[in-house]
Amino acid sequence: MYIVIEGQDGTGKSTQAELLRKHYEAQGKEVVMLEEPDGDLPQAHDLHDMILTRGYNLEPLTNVLLFTAARVELWKKIAEPILKRGGIVISARNYWSTLAYQGYGEGVSRSKIIRITKDLLPDKYVHPDYGFILTVSDKVRLARQQHRGKATETFEAKPSEFQQKVNAAYPKIAKEFNLTLIDASGTIEEIFATIQDKLTMA
Repeated sequence: MYIVIEGQDGTGKSTQAELLRKHYEAQGKEVVMLEEPDGDLPQAHDLHDMILTRGYNLEPLTNVLLFTAARVELWKKIAEPILKRGGIVISARNYWSTLAYQGYGEGVSRSKIIRITKDLLPDKYVHPDYGFILTVSDKVRLARQQHRGKATETFEAKPSEFQQKVNAAYPKIAKEFNLTLIDASGTIEEIFATIQDKLTMA
C-alpha cells in the first residue's frame, strides 16, 4: 500500500505521516516513511540540495527534472522493494508538490510535469492507493513556521504572492486527482482521526 500525505510546508504532513507509520508498525506491518524528494537517500538528498541551498537560481524546468530524478532514486531504491514485499510506504509529498510549486507557482506547464513523471516513474507512484492533501490558511501556515523557526533556504522563502499561488493550487490538485482534502487547522489528533477514518472507510 502506498499512501501520500501532501500539502504546503506548515500544514503538518510530516507529523501525520509519522503518526501513520507508528500506527501500522504497531500492527506488525513493514512500513517505511519517506519525506520527498530526498528521504534518507544520499543521492536524492544531493539532488534536492542543488535546488535549495546552492544558490544556483535554476530554471523552473530544471527544478522539475532534478526533483523527478530524486524521486526516481527514492522510489527504485527504497519504496518499490518494500511494496514488492507487501509492505506499506507512507510519503510526505509526491509529484503533486511539483505541480503546486513548479506548475502553479513557477509557471511550468502542468501537463509537461505530469508527462515527465509518467515517463520516468511507474503507475503505482503516479496513482497512490490513498492521497491526502492538508490545507491551512496562509496566516496559520506562517504562524506555524515562525513557531518552529523554519529555515528559509527553500521555496518558502519566496514572496507572499508565490506562496498564495501554491496554497491556492492544492485544492485544485485535490479536485483534479480526486484526493481527500483535509482542513489541517485543527489539532494533530483531530487531523489524524480524519485520516484514519478515510482509510478505514475506503
